[in-house]
Amino acid sequence: MIRPLKTLDECRQVVELEKRIWGYTDGEDVVPAPVLIVSIKRGGVLLGAFDSSDTMIGFVYSIPGWKDGTPIQWSHMLGVAPDARAAGLGRQLKLAQRDATLAMGIELIEWTFDPLQAFNAHLNFTKLGVVVETYEENLYGESSSPLHQGSPTDRFIAEWHLRTPHVERRITAGGALVRDASIGSAPVVNPAKPGAWLEPVEGELAHESRRVLVEIPIGFSDMQREVPDLALQWRLTTRRIFQSYFSRGYRAVDFFLSREARRGQYLLALP
Repeated sequence: MIRPLKTLDECRQVVELEKRIWGYTDGEDVVPAPVLIVSIKRGGVLLGAFDSSDTMIGFVYSIPGWKDGTPIQWSHMLGVAPDARAAGLGRQLKLAQRDATLAMGIELIEWTFDPLQAFNAHLNFTKLGVVVETYEENLYGESSSPLHQGSPTDRFIAEWHLRTPHVERRITAGGALVRDASIGSAPVVNPAKPGAWLEPVEGELAHESRRVLVEIPIGFSDMQREVPDLALQWRLTTRRIFQSYFSRGYRAVDFFLSREARRGQYLLALP
């Protein structure tokens, strides 16, 4: 069950989930209960997911903001307990957040995510229908989470335009999509080298095709922990690629996940 969180005790449960999910050891990284309770009283959205024993197993949190004079919700956190991630709860929480935001008369939610986290990209693009045109370098600086160790906290800014036909189609399809066959002919700008771990290449920064594909590895968190130098290589090489193409007007509009090949591919396209 997913429901709005309204009490200080519920906010404290969110804090405990933050620590459990991200392994935070530094209080600076945790959004504390007093901030949560005040923000939801002034336009924030905080929803919790509960199991059959009424234990909180996930949450989504956003705060009100403005972009170009238009009200938005800025989604700061989406967290699901490790043992509850196989049931599609992250998507359910985002859809509940969408409903709550639309009920406010707001039609845009934005958030950040690591462009090298393939399963997050799969959720955001394939199942929700976001687009991305902004890349931020080391946005959060050093983090106490072991999930972020060894490389800068570079982030995409996801734009979720809640009422667009593209978003409606992705939500309705739930990931079961039929895509344009011409996408398969788009050039891969950085075909990774196979091996025990996929290895990055510098990539071609000057393609003129209307569509291009950018590869990333699956398992970036494991890579950060086990081969941090390689993870840093992936961070720096893909940073250059994304920044180059975004500066020329490309946007990330889709993502293709291949578990068998242990890689994902972003589709970048010109308007």
